[in-house]
Formats: sequence, structure tokens, C-alpha cells
Amino acid sequence: MPNPILGVFLHWLGGLASASFYVPFRRVRGWSWETYWLVGGVVSWILAPWLIASTLTPHLGLVLTQTSASTLSWIFLFGILWGFGGLTFGLTMRYLGLGLGMAVALGYTAVFGTLLPPLVRGEFGALLTQQSGQIILAGVAICALGIVIAGAAGVSKERELTVEQQRAGIPEFDLKRGLAVATFSGILSACFAFGLAAGDPMKALALANGSAPVWQGLPVLIVLLAGGFVTNAIWCVIMHLRHRSTGEYLHIPASSSGSLPWNYIFSALAGFTWYLQFFFYTMGESQMGKRYGFSSWTLHMASIIVFSTLWGIALHEWRGVGVRTRVLVGLTLLVLVGSTLIVGYGNLLAVGVHSAR
Repeated sequence: MPNPILGVFLHWLGGLASASFYVPFRRVRGWSWETYWLVGGVVSWILAPWLIASTLTPHLGLVLTQTSASTLSWIFLFGILWGFGGLTFGLTMRYLGLGLGMAVALGYTAVFGTLLPPLVRGEFGALLTQQSGQIILAGVAICALGIVIAGAAGVSKERELTVEQQRAGIPEFDLKRGLAVATFSGILSACFAFGLAAGDPMKALALANGSAPVWQGLPVLIVLLAGGFVTNAIWCVIMHLRHRSTGEYLHIPASSSGSLPWNYIFSALAGFTWYLQFFFYTMGESQMGKRYGFSSWTLHMASIIVFSTLWGIALHEWRGVGVRTRVLVGLTLLVLVGSTLIVGYGNLLAVGVHSAR
């Protein structure tokens, strides 16, 4: 029996993990972006998915071999496309900071990743005729409103602060470049939701082979994240050749205050934290009910934006802003929290209706 209340809680845990993953990267010293991004990526895209799925999924090998080549190909392809979004997601953080960067990029991701799967399946019309579906769609719309408010907070911040003040908290702050990158990243990042939807046959096989419902999505993550790894690894190699930075894996500049072992530890911690977002996501999705499982994406994105905004406040990215900007930031949090409660209520209502039947 689905449990939407538990599902919302799990999605919020995933959002906390996603909003926090970039924090350990801030402790890396003397490495180029491509070096610490690839080290973290190996952990998040390859090692963690295999380790966790092997531990929690019975007969994982059978699940993978029994999945059709078509299903595997679609999951992997969506992973590659999502990889482009994830690749530029890191750049979004560099140019806009944690608070604004995640709000803008994930805004696009939330809308596309939530609405397109039911549209493609031909289920969108049914949502409009059922009270639970209408409530969930209202929650999605409110989430989009919260994202717009977050963007307005970013614009207000840029107008209030000097370039020097902006870069005190975000050294490479660039609103125009950041918004362009965030748009590209957000749209392609929605492909992760499509990949999870394409993995439904694999989830069914996991259940048939004895997997607990809450772990059914873990095998899908192996294939989906492998696709993302290919995209990111190729780009990191290109950047290594361009910057001649391959030697950084073995040493760091003498002028740096960093430590090579600690660089690996912080990068690996960032990568594993990043993986945890989808570990909790697949658990949360299993509790939302099959009919309205698509709403999981909205819950996930909204919770990420809430926690990333809180991280932005904690890291002083909003230091020096005026009352208007502070009000907008507070309103962003209020609206997004409200949207998750509305979506959760819609799912709870749906579960109650189906149980009564």
C-alpha cells in the first residue's frame, strides 16, 4: 500500500542530499573543476549505484540480463542526455551560487520532468477530470510560481549589490551567463525523469525477482547513471587536455594550501552525497502510488530548491541584500514548502480513493 506521507519525507531527504552535495567541493584546493568533478562522478555515477544495488537488490544480475535491450537502450540514452544537464549544472553553481543556481536550473527541470511523462503516456487528460489529479497539478503550478519568485530574488540581488559584493560570496558570479547555462541544464536534466519512467519494466523485473518495493528503482539507477557518466567523463577528458591538468590526480600545486588525500575524500563525499538524492528519490517514488508517481519529480525539485536556498543563506550568498530581496527569498521558501504539501495531499487523496474502491 503506498504511503504518500512517507514518500514526501523521503523526497525531502533526497532534496537535502542534492542541495548539500556541492558543499564538500568547496573544500577542495589546488584542483581544476574537471578533476574534482570526475573524481566525484566516479563515485556517484559508477561505484555507489553498483554498491547499493548489489547490496539491496536480490538477483541483480538476473534483473539486468532479463531486461530487454530496448529498455536498457532508452534508459542509457536518457542518461546520456541528462549527463549534459548535469555537466552544466556544476557550471550553474559556479556562476549563480547554490541558492539562485539551483532555483533556476531545477525550475525548468521540475516543470518538464513532471509534466512530460504523463503527456507522453496519454494520461494528462485523466488528471484534469479527477480531484486528486487537479490538486496535484495545482501543486505543480504553485511550485512553478515559487521558482519564478526565486528568480526574481536573484535579479533583485544583482540590482542591489555591487560586482565586488556579489563575488565576495560567489567568486565567479555572472547572472547572464549563469541564467543561460541554467536554462540549458534545467531542460536536459529533466531527461532523468524520462529515464526513470523508461525503467518501469526493469522495476517490474526487480519486484518479480524478490526486491522490496522500496528498492525497485535501484537497478535502473545503474544504467541511467552510467549514461550520465559517459557524457561527463568525455567532457572532463577534453578539459584535461585543454588545461593540461591530468597531473592533478597525483599532486597539487605547492602554492596550494590543500592536501591530495583530502581532495579525494571531499570529492568522494560530494559524489556519494549526490547519489543519495536518487537513492531516496526511488524510495519516495515507490510510496506515491503508480498513477501519480510523476508528481515525485515536483516534490524532489521543490525540496532541493528549499534546502539549496537555506545553504545559500548559511554560506552568506545573500549577505548585504535589502529587505525586498530578503522578503522574496522568504516567500520562495514558503511557496515551495506549500507546493510540496499540496502535491502530497493530492497523492494521499488518490490513495484513499483507490483504497475505498
